[in-house]
Amino acid sequence: MNGAQSLLQALRRAGVEVCFANPGTSEMHFVAALDAVPGLRSVLGLAEGVVTGAADGYGRMTDKPACTLLHLGPGLANGLSNLHNARRAQSPIVNIVGDHATYHRQLDAPLTSDIEGAARPFCDWVRTAASADALAGDALAAVAASLSPPGQVATLILPANAAWDTVRNDQPPRTSEIAPLAAERPPDASIEAAVRIMKSGEPTALILGGRATRESALWVLGKIAKATGAKLFAQTFNSRISRGAGRVPVERIPYAVDQALAALRPYRNIILIGAKAPVAFFAYPNKPSRLWPPGVRIHELVRVDGDIAYTLSALADAVGAASTVPEVARLDLPTPPSGDLTPDNLSPLIAAMLPANAIVIDESITTGRTFMAATETAHPHEWILPTGGSIGFGLPVAVGAAIACPDRKVIALESDGSGLYMPQALWSMARESLDVLTIVFANRKYQILRMEMKNVGVAQVGPQASALLDLDRPAVDWVGLAKGFGVDAYRAGTMEELARQVEVGLHMKGPCLIEAVLA
Repeated sequence: MNGAQSLLQALRRAGVEVCFANPGTSEMHFVAALDAVPGLRSVLGLAEGVVTGAADGYGRMTDKPACTLLHLGPGLANGLSNLHNARRAQSPIVNIVGDHATYHRQLDAPLTSDIEGAARPFCDWVRTAASADALAGDALAAVAASLSPPGQVATLILPANAAWDTVRNDQPPRTSEIAPLAAERPPDASIEAAVRIMKSGEPTALILGGRATRESALWVLGKIAKATGAKLFAQTFNSRISRGAGRVPVERIPYAVDQALAALRPYRNIILIGAKAPVAFFAYPNKPSRLWPPGVRIHELVRVDGDIAYTLSALADAVGAASTVPEVARLDLPTPPSGDLTPDNLSPLIAAMLPANAIVIDESITTGRTFMAATETAHPHEWILPTGGSIGFGLPVAVGAAIACPDRKVIALESDGSGLYMPQALWSMARESLDVLTIVFANRKYQILRMEMKNVGVAQVGPQASALLDLDRPAVDWVGLAKGFGVDAYRAGTMEELARQVEVGLHMKGPCLIEAVLA
């Protein structure tokens, strides 16, 4: 047995079932071993950002890691943008990054680079395998690291000779390395302080992140909110929020600074549950970076890597809410409007047509600012957001979510500018026959950058600057692009056309794309 086979066997023993891959020469023994070690599904991505984004989507929906296979430092570098998002989403991922053979590395061949140095800012755990004998233990340690709270990105660098060498003396891993860390419970004093705050009579907001926005946690939080009068807010960007009819509604803190300040202005206390204190996405001239009013008390009840389930149960008991029945959203579907394709018209259409149990991947950026409010009373669903702000997450994450949950419809709400960062994901959808409906909102511009120009105080946008913010001359043909990747595609120019095409896409099995050309 060679090292690559030993590595794959260890990954399978640890429960890894999927490998998203874009391999090269140094990974050929790993690729060959996929046929020798059964049970690991391999999925090819045409670009490394598709690979890492798919692993992110898979991790968000299963809470367990897929592995990626990347080619040397440049391959890792191509995938780092979506690893940034994955790390911010606390997604468990195990990256396998091939490297030159150890004796070849010193020769400074063209693809030689500092892979560990490139990985560390975007990964929680990094290790270079020392030999074929050590690979099984390294793999188990990487999986354990990825599963440690709140979910981590682990990267194992695989020298080519460690992959092809014969395993002669399999080195057992240290027990301390292969058991995921346990989530820590907050001290009783922290829970008691939260109770005092909520019983003070002062307006209190609970800001939620991590797994506090999942259905079971929101149910307990709904009890707490009803018993105490506290207001539930989600961070602006969360990895996954359970929403819709029958779920406890939670308001998302707005992205825009002025709107966020207005939303939080009434509160004298903020309690953080798996969240950080809210800050602006960027600094702006003459605007605050902190989004809470002066004098507000901030209490961190439990960190994102803490035991959120225990904390909420203890808090509910302490405020006398254990038997309280929370308020939940009631099913209330709007009538889809007709006429022009505008953001305001799109919101009720999406709310009306969203199927039960759907997984929504939202990279709609400016077009979708009202989508979440409009879908609060839609059929129950999961909503996934770009936690790290790195563009091009939507289509790859949809790939991973569809592979994780083949029995659920995945709907990717994608802006045209962001979608052009990783359109290769469409090919993976077609090749794997994934049940993904993608709606591309085509306004032919980087609208968010036009808005940001105003936010930073630029009143006039000249022709040179405007040329960097527009996506026309030529306009991208999304229907032709999708069909070229093997995905059925349609174009809509009115609300009536879009409604008909969405209905067709929802009833299809397999990938479908609709280009919604905005008025």
